[in-house]
Amino acid sequence: MTIGLERLLAHMKWANRLTVEHLQTLPDEALKAFATNSEWFVAEIMHHIVDSADHYVYRITNERCDVPGEKIQEIESVADLEFLKVQAEAIDSALQECAKLEDIQLEFKNYSGNLVKRWRSTILSQAIHHATEHRAQIASALEAKGFKPVDLDELDLWRFEINNG
Repeated sequence: MTIGLERLLAHMKWANRLTVEHLQTLPDEALKAFATNSEWFVAEIMHHIVDSADHYVYRITNERCDVPGEKIQEIESVADLEFLKVQAEAIDSALQECAKLEDIQLEFKNYSGNLVKRWRSTILSQAIHHATEHRAQIASALEAKGFKPVDLDELDLWRFEINNG
């Protein structure tokens, strides 16, 4: 057996789902919680996690992810999280499928218009790291404003292995 990204992507998908489910237990006001930057609040961060994952799929496959809805769900209330959860599930599943592709170097123009080269494995690794980093920001933002934070210890790889074999 070779060691690959499949397990880490499965963990990311699981942790993202549990993060959304935790947010669904909180009042709408919690979605506006922030730690240090009022423009970088919980709803914006959660939207960013899913929207960026969609973009990572596009970078890897050069095709848009088959995700419900015309765009990634904007989050104005806790009720909006249900559709975002469906979208995240589809996008995270697409990222899992990307791990089955050959690890080739891709060329594309970045946001600055510069031509860059990235290995597919690098983009997938960044997707995992990116989601983890932002889940930690969500936990900090919630705690900073007195809401029950996401318990990051319950989302770690050890807990994933206990719950998923």
